[in-house]
Amino acid sequence: MAALYTATQAAEHATRWRRLLSAGAAEVTPATVRSWVTRGHLAPAGLDHRRHPLYAHVDVARAELATRSRALRLVGIPETPQ
Repeated sequence: MAALYTATQAAEHATRWRRLLSAGAAEVTPATVRSWVTRGHLAPAGLDHRRHPLYAHVDVARAELATRSRALRLVGIPETPQ
């Protein structure tokens, strides 16, 4: 079974990925994860025992990648070719 994360846990993972690319300058908050849902970048993969959404690891990674360029530009890091 794939790992499922709360918004807070998803933000922690995405922050680690972003910080690798931004020398520690970029952070992803739980509010950012929820905005990815609102903007259609991320869909819940299930619910926890309190009926809060859970997100699949691979889906969090895809949402982070889809929003990375803009986020890094906002903290002053130019986009690099992939």
